Amino acid sequence: MDKSTAIPSAAEFERIMTERHTRPVYEKLKNASAAVAGLGGLGSNIAVSLARAGIGKLLLVDHDKVELSNLNRQQYDTLDLGMYKTDALRRSLERINPYLEIETETVRVTEENAAALFGDFKIVCEAFDRADQKAMLINALLEQCPDTVIVSGSGMAGMLSANSIVTRHVFDRLYISGDGITDIKDANGLMAPRVAVCANHQANMVLRLILGETEP
Repeated sequence: MDKSTAIPSAAEFERIMTERHTRPVYEKLKNASAAVAGLGGLGSNIAVSLARAGIGKLLLVDHDKVELSNLNRQQYDTLDLGMYKTDALRRSLERINPYLEIETETVRVTEENAAALFGDFKIVCEAFDRADQKAMLINALLEQCPDTVIVSGSGMAGMLSANSIVTRHVFDRLYISGDGITDIKDANGLMAPRVAVCANHQANMVLRLILGETEP
């Protein structure tokens, strides 16, 4: 490793990842891609976990900037304040996995542009905050992108037991992670532990799909 930059060579990085995952698993991950729609508490944690796992390509989509209120549960810090989340998260992911291919789109996702943004990706993680946005994206992708599988998150607020968060295969191209019931209005806000648990359920489902496993 070049100690002056602390960036491992591609060969060093691949050797470590192969030791961790085995060659067949790492090859599948390295050649896979996924998109993350929304880079808040769910999306930023999903992206970090997928980058650490060795996925080859990520599309990051969000139109917001990092605010102080984000720091209690999202993968940003005070140096990111005021930056677009796409730029701040890209910077973090490049430090985690310098050989990850990252695309960003700093736009608001709508029913009209969803297919153009995500249509080339077989796996899309829905990670919006609002229920209406979640429903919009899920419906748009199910209707307009017949080859896309959606991994969604819903129900992770407050301090209830993390053991109530599960991933369900709702139907053919839709998986939903969460407790299925907890809304922000009914709990003590969004707190890092349960949000991260739900996000990592989503990330784990993405990895399982890449490796050919279709059930949670």
